[in-house]
Amino acid sequence: MKALVLSGGAGTRLRPITHTSAKQLVPVANKPILFYGLEAIADAGITEVAIVVGDTENEIRQAVGDGSDFGLDVTYLRQEAPLGLSHAVLIARDFLGDDDFVMFLGDNFVFGGITDSVDEFRKERPDAQLLLTRVPDPSAFGVAELDDVGRLVRLEEKPEQPRSDLALVGVYLFGPAIHEAVRAIPPSPRGELEITDAIQWLLERDHDVRTTVITGYWKDTGNAADILDVNRRLLDLLEYRVDGDVDETSEIVGRVRIDAGAVVRGSRIVGPAIIGPGTVVENSYIGPSTSIAEDCVIRDSEIEFSIILRESRFDSIRRVEGSLVGRNVRVSLGPRVPATHRLVIGDHGRVQISS
Repeated sequence: MKALVLSGGAGTRLRPITHTSAKQLVPVANKPILFYGLEAIADAGITEVAIVVGDTENEIRQAVGDGSDFGLDVTYLRQEAPLGLSHAVLIARDFLGDDDFVMFLGDNFVFGGITDSVDEFRKERPDAQLLLTRVPDPSAFGVAELDDVGRLVRLEEKPEQPRSDLALVGVYLFGPAIHEAVRAIPPSPRGELEITDAIQWLLERDHDVRTTVITGYWKDTGNAADILDVNRRLLDLLEYRVDGDVDETSEIVGRVRIDAGAVVRGSRIVGPAIIGPGTVVENSYIGPSTSIAEDCVIRDSEIEFSIILRESRFDSIRRVEGSLVGRNVRVSLGPRVPATHRLVIGDHGRVQISS
């Protein structure tokens, strides 16, 4: 069995972060989201992986390399434009051959991995197996409609009026029949070859298409709120470890990891939180659900429930919450602007001004 990992999207919902970085490489718990997917694939016993890349190809290649760090043998396939998931299967035809494969969206996170689903697919060998989960707004996803006994009857891509709340998780398992399907379908109204149309093509020709409704945690990390939520959940699994230099005046509370080379002076860090290697935290408060990457400087500041990417600096900032901050950012206190109040007040008026 092989794996096809899609890492070519532009990440428009994550701009401006993705103007200069691949969305699949945005870190959660100080590790790129793509790496969790590659680790899940390796844990499932799959070693041959093709990564579909686009304009951020060089960055993906530099981060992943030949895949040996993950126990994988990685091939790169260039997709010249984001023309749909079925198009990715088309350009991977030579790599995939007639082998079964798992298709994994590189910006998706599946808590607990995919080993059970892969094992089930290997045992049963259907033509396709889909993972589904219930979501509050299914119109943003591919949506599955099941009959009274739980069999798949219809798929729709981002419907305006969803027929169910069951969304397709970004993990698909396929046998070789999918290759005929992706060649047979026309582009959708938005100009893409949709994987939902290809699976619907299989359904209408009585191929064996199965679904599994998962109840565990899954996220499509397409926006900052979802990335912060994944970061929070991963940090909840953190184990206390202090390898950096922490002085006696600092207080470390709860599940905190301070990596080797980090320096903490006169600060309070309340976990779960990670302080990356080479980062300096002085006279500051770092609150729960915060990941600070390597080589940052945090001075006289308060940060909570946030992700700070590498080489960024905060000076005298109170307070930062729910934020995703890119690489090499400088946030500092600006000069105080005198407050001016211009008033026209009638007779017998009462006014209170706080500043």
